[in-house]
Amino acid sequence: MAFAEDPSGGTLNMGLNALWVMLSFILVLLMQGGFILLETGSTRMKNAGHVAGKTIFTTGLAAIIYWAFGYGFAFGGDSSVSAIFGWGDFFFDPSKASVENALPSTIFFLFQLAFAAVSLSIAWGGFAERAKLSSYVVFTVFFIAIIYPTVAHWIWGGGWLAKDGAQDFAGSTVVHLTGALAAFAATVLLKPRIGKFNKDGSANEILGHNQVFTALSVLLLWVGWFGFNAGSTVAIGDGFFGFVAFNTMLGAGAGGVAALLISWAVTGKADITTMLNGTLAGLVAITASCAFVDPWAAVVIGLVAGVLVFYSVKFFEKIKVDDPIYALSVHGAAGIWGTLANGIFATQELAEKVAVGEGGLIDTGNWHQLWVQFESVVVVGAFVLAASFLVLGVMKLIMGFRVTEEQEIIGLDLSEHGAYGYPEQMKKADKTIQG
Repeated sequence: MAFAEDPSGGTLNMGLNALWVMLSFILVLLMQGGFILLETGSTRMKNAGHVAGKTIFTTGLAAIIYWAFGYGFAFGGDSSVSAIFGWGDFFFDPSKASVENALPSTIFFLFQLAFAAVSLSIAWGGFAERAKLSSYVVFTVFFIAIIYPTVAHWIWGGGWLAKDGAQDFAGSTVVHLTGALAAFAATVLLKPRIGKFNKDGSANEILGHNQVFTALSVLLLWVGWFGFNAGSTVAIGDGFFGFVAFNTMLGAGAGGVAALLISWAVTGKADITTMLNGTLAGLVAITASCAFVDPWAAVVIGLVAGVLVFYSVKFFEKIKVDDPIYALSVHGAAGIWGTLANGIFATQELAEKVAVGEGGLIDTGNWHQLWVQFESVVVVGAFVLAASFLVLGVMKLIMGFRVTEEQEIIGLDLSEHGAYGYPEQMKKADKTIQG
């Protein structure tokens, strides 16, 4: 009724903005389908059902935990500790929301929930093929209730990094780096999968079972990313979301091209997995800066991300870190680069339009924004690593969170769920082995 009674046209704008953000929420939520295919395609057939099922389950659990606690710590009402974390709106009731937004509180909540769920799915890359199902349950609670919301508050919820002018338009740091560092803590504590490294330290390639799944996952994530980045304008307004989408497309394309070319030049083969990782790395890197940089800079950011992900994968293998889904390289290394890139390429004009921070080194000749971006990477990195190692370390001590050697060899589909994701194929393989 309030909409109908307002003759100013303001309610029409609010309604259009609400519709746009609701659509963006749906696109971001559908990225979970991309993560299912990405993790399933990048791992072995014997774990496929487990990967798909735990993604759906943890997304549902994340919704409940975010409603109860996460949103309140990220965006809750003002308090004496508001620079560090929010306080209020626990067990979120839209009719009593304390935060004033240009959007209906329900839609703002859902949009922010979808981002939290993406960060959580990135973290699962470090658990892949060797973690107990119970560990996903426990870590979801702590990650969604405390770890992710704290970072989100610092940068997006009016916290101390926001006051410093940290630029992270859609989450290179808040979403991607946070998830990647949690994945790093998990993969270090879980240790490598059986057979990944030889006694001399050399790495064996454990191939994923379906490269078509992996390619399709990248396309789904790419489409969802327009809700992720362009949706973060949270308004239709003057069409600025189109500019954000434009930069997003350029960054993604440049990342994929650079990764394919560098793998071709170095190894003599145009590696498909590297190209797919490069496309995602381009998307991750441009996420922080899509609203702050000119199109030529978006291409440069994507190109650097594509090269960076190629060498980052090799680096982590060299130090014997087993990262089955390449979360550390795609979301971690590219997330760091994307955050820092703002301090180099952001323009003063766009910073003023978005009303966050200032222009970067090239546009202003000033190092200040680059310092702020560096500060956010270091502080967020230190907090997420410390919190993740603490939570996972206690879990490892109390309950253990890696399956037994026998269960890992059998596969998590059978050992954790009692049924194969591909029953006909796996039973055929069992008969072959027994025969």
